[in-house]
Amino acid sequence: MKDLINKKILFIICGGVAAYKSLETIRLFKKNNAEIKTILTKSAKEFVTPLSVTSLSQGKVYDDLFNVENEMEMDHIALSRWADVIIIAPATANTISKLSQGSSEDLASTVVLASNKQVFLVPAMNVRMWEHKSTKDNIQKLSTYGYKLIGPTIGNMACGEFGEGKMSDPSEIFDEISNYLSNQVKNKRIKALVTAGPTNEYIDPVRFITNKSSGKQGYEIAKSLLKRGFDTTLISGPTNLHIDESINLIKVETAEEMFKETQKNLPTDIAIFSAAVADFKIDQKSQNKIKKQENFTINLEKNIDILNFVSNHNSMRPRLVIGFAAETENLDENATSKLSKKNCDWIIANDVSKKDSGFNSDYNEVTIFYKNSQNKKETLSLKKKSEISEEIVDRIVAQIN
Repeated sequence: MKDLINKKILFIICGGVAAYKSLETIRLFKKNNAEIKTILTKSAKEFVTPLSVTSLSQGKVYDDLFNVENEMEMDHIALSRWADVIIIAPATANTISKLSQGSSEDLASTVVLASNKQVFLVPAMNVRMWEHKSTKDNIQKLSTYGYKLIGPTIGNMACGEFGEGKMSDPSEIFDEISNYLSNQVKNKRIKALVTAGPTNEYIDPVRFITNKSSGKQGYEIAKSLLKRGFDTTLISGPTNLHIDESINLIKVETAEEMFKETQKNLPTDIAIFSAAVADFKIDQKSQNKIKKQENFTINLEKNIDILNFVSNHNSMRPRLVIGFAAETENLDENATSKLSKKNCDWIIANDVSKKDSGFNSDYNEVTIFYKNSQNKKETLSLKKKSEISEEIVDRIVAQIN
């Protein structure tokens, strides 16, 4: 994409010698018709002036969180919602540290913390600062939050040293953001359906069969899809999780309700079944609460298999069908069998017997099994579910586009 007309970019310039490169980057975006608003941090004004930024961006420059005029025109929440993408360039070691701690001490950090858009960091710092463990830890933490990096590169620095830490060239930044926005435009035409959480299968009005699924992985996948521009619907069983209002959230309780809502949302281009749907339901639900007894027997019957139904649908099968498999043993064997029996394109399997990941954890380790691929499986090592979701969606984007 070269014509960025109607694309809104929020540019945050931090204090560093490389700040001058941001001016050239802004010029490139304006040349290609992007709409720019800029935030200058206090230290950034030691390197570039608001006047120079305004003349290049032809847009408003913001610099003070408590500026009454700025807040009357567009408050910091509205500013974070206005943008299609946020670029922080140069992203200094100090800025990276503040963001990793969730700081909101100035306008720049407050807008980023309040944002629901993709944030790109363009690091620029001395090689020793870049290689310092604290910086690496902060970058790792931010990656789990969904931040993306552009650079840094290796080269000669203003301080006279040589190494990694140099800010990427404006053309590289432009190409990366342009490609991202181009994919967003493509993805807006693509519908994605995600199921998440457990289901409750009632024995009587107050008791039910369920499982330990928290829904966290499915919710994170839906967030990642939305961030990439997909028209996203999330069908969720009972959870305590919250989701962005831009996602079409449908709440259900039982497997039958989830099945009916899934049918209503077909056809779709991508279907991701991460919900832990109960395999069985009660054959005869009691209309009244069952009183305590010495012995009590319930009869179970098989629930509808939503994944199997959608994956084998003749007229409305999605282009990409992804199932999940929560296993406690023989992960490879069980996942491969499910991949074949359910006729889906991918199975994403995890070992829920592990205490450090899986059910009710913020962390996960999964293996993706592919139906038609020379690389039959791929393991995504233990990391936050938000980061796992980003890696899964990276692969979805690569396959769909």
